[in-house]
Amino acid sequence: MFALVDCNSFYVSCERVFQPGLANKPVVVLSNNDGCIISRSDEAKALGVRMGEPYFKVKPLIQRHGVRVFSSNYALYGDMSRRVMHYLASVAPEVEIYSIDECFLDLHGLEAYHGSLPKLAATWREQVMRRTHIPVCIGIAPTKTLAKLANRLAKKTPALKGVLQLNSEQLRQWALEQTPVEDVWGIGGQYAQKLWAQGISTAAQLASQSEGWARKQLGGVVGARLVRELQGTPCYALAPSEDGSLNRKSIACTRTFGEPLSEYTRVASAVAYFTSKAAEKLRRQGSAANVLTVFISKSRYGTEPPPHTHSAVLTLPTATSDTGELLRHARAALRRIWEPGAVYRKAGVLLDGLETAGQQQLLLFEPNEQAERRTKLMAELDKLNQRFGAGAVRFAAALPLKGEYVMPWVGQSQWQTPAYTTCWEDLLCIQA
Repeated sequence: MFALVDCNSFYVSCERVFQPGLANKPVVVLSNNDGCIISRSDEAKALGVRMGEPYFKVKPLIQRHGVRVFSSNYALYGDMSRRVMHYLASVAPEVEIYSIDECFLDLHGLEAYHGSLPKLAATWREQVMRRTHIPVCIGIAPTKTLAKLANRLAKKTPALKGVLQLNSEQLRQWALEQTPVEDVWGIGGQYAQKLWAQGISTAAQLASQSEGWARKQLGGVVGARLVRELQGTPCYALAPSEDGSLNRKSIACTRTFGEPLSEYTRVASAVAYFTSKAAEKLRRQGSAANVLTVFISKSRYGTEPPPHTHSAVLTLPTATSDTGELLRHARAALRRIWEPGAVYRKAGVLLDGLETAGQQQLLLFEPNEQAERRTKLMAELDKLNQRFGAGAVRFAAALPLKGEYVMPWVGQSQWQTPAYTTCWEDLLCIQA
């Protein structure tokens, strides 16, 4: 059996942890630059606020109903996610972190020791709530696809109290009949339209198709595995990290700019800042990156034809977490894709091919003493920033340009709450 644990309205729930007065009130969280709705409370959903809707379009509705609005606070959300995942990793044999608010658990063998899996899952829900005040729902099934489906129904059916196990053919069939085909894990918008055109509107109808039909209609072996998973045959195992830790498999730092940028120096400053932040995260989890990707994006709503996003991927000579080295490669990647005169709205850096720092293959002709000095330098840099605050010591490439006091690419975040759990200055003060 597999379980899929999903945090309910995660970003909203994180805000409610430190502001209990928001309970049972409509709340939304906005994306970078206060652009779109990316998290909604149940009360906001009931008012008709849709996911992904631009804020300026729903602003009249939000103001009319007194909906509380928050800018995204990823430092807080990331730390709350870590707390949830670490608890689940302590009680389950294996964990696969699927996203910031979702993870798969391997439950094989637990029933023999704990009895009822739904009772065990209910205990985990209570413990997560007690430890973090984040509400979660848990779906249990013989395949990962069915576990996803069970979680969705557990969330939408109050009578289930947040837990559903599909442990019989009758329950599996009922769950499939309750699920529109577009809500099946792995079915995107194009496939959903194709299936609807063929009269397949529910997961039950999709599960009744043959493997040969799935291969022909749903992209070969991937489609066949999807149908088999819906039929109760596991085709996908958990994919935990190789070292058994909860470390990320890739690290990204991307932002939409606060204003359009067309000057190379300003975009380069933004890319340098994103690279520095990604490098800090890399060192924090004790990893080194082999691959670096830089991308820059123009507005999708402009007059220029696609593609609107260009990227450059570099395989590094040796895996590294050195900010200076990563900045050098990031600048080289940016030069490859830069278009003079173009106006850019977004940029980002992705670090991939991660391996354990200190165990990477070094260059044959690079002196070990130099690598050791750079490692010590980065460690001291991180210590200073931990002691005096994030960004107290930075590389000059990531600083504002001469004569500027505010980095022009910094996005809007006028309703951002403090980083309650990761910054000393933002700790809550309670007077008794």
